[in-house]
Amino acid sequence: MKKIVSLTLVLLFIVSCSTVPITGRKRINIVSDSQILPASFEQYAGFLKENKISSDLKMSNEVQSVGVRISKAVDKFMRANNMVSEANNYRWEFNLINDPTVNAWCMPGGKVVFYEGILPICANTDGIAAVMGHEVAHAFAKHGQERMTTAYGQQLGGIAVAIGTSKKDPRTAQLWNTIYGVGSQVGMLAYSRTHETEADKLGMVFMIMAGYQPEEAINVWIRMSQRADASSAPPEFLSTHPSNQTRIANLKAYLPTAVKMAKKYNAVNTTSAN
Repeated sequence: MKKIVSLTLVLLFIVSCSTVPITGRKRINIVSDSQILPASFEQYAGFLKENKISSDLKMSNEVQSVGVRISKAVDKFMRANNMVSEANNYRWEFNLINDPTVNAWCMPGGKVVFYEGILPICANTDGIAAVMGHEVAHAFAKHGQERMTTAYGQQLGGIAVAIGTSKKDPRTAQLWNTIYGVGSQVGMLAYSRTHETEADKLGMVFMIMAGYQPEEAINVWIRMSQRADASSAPPEFLSTHPSNQTRIANLKAYLPTAVKMAKKYNAVNTTSAN
């Protein structure tokens, strides 16, 4: 049984290994769009029914306008880079919710939510584009599917650990299972930080491709670091997100690369469209 689990993990790694476009990061994903997108769209529709859409038409329209521009840039990239079938699966939608929470998120398939509480952090249209680019990047890189794949892997890993400790005394078995549980939890957090860092970089490229000023992505995280509760954040190694200062430093370092890449991809997209 232990060998079967190990072989299963190896087989899944070989069959489902792919590369994230633009960043080149290797990823493991066994969850197809046909498996996850119907549920994603249904959950998004349910969320909108249970939460109040913002009555601020000006800001709602701006969030939607920015979302459309960035998603069109991403769509052009995908169609110019042999990702037509994937591009056809997205159902982009952008809604502003009447809620003071400082947050935004994107579900697989391109369903985006902004909360009114994040707008002061955005501060301007380019700031909205920075956050929008980041959220769109999560959908583009299929981070939701990848996290679900990782959850499956954890379940198989837990089985393997249980089998491997079955002949040991109960205290030893409990110790190893505890170590595995803590290790996998922190590992998942680190994996989430990998996704966040990747989304920051991809988002910067996408906002430039859509015609927005990338420096504002840095300013968004500077403003985030100046919030009153910013000092109460957990240590970075126990957080699902990189620290504000880490993000600021990473984006400053990546800015020249993002500008070059956006220029390159826009040129390719324009040529392909013609």
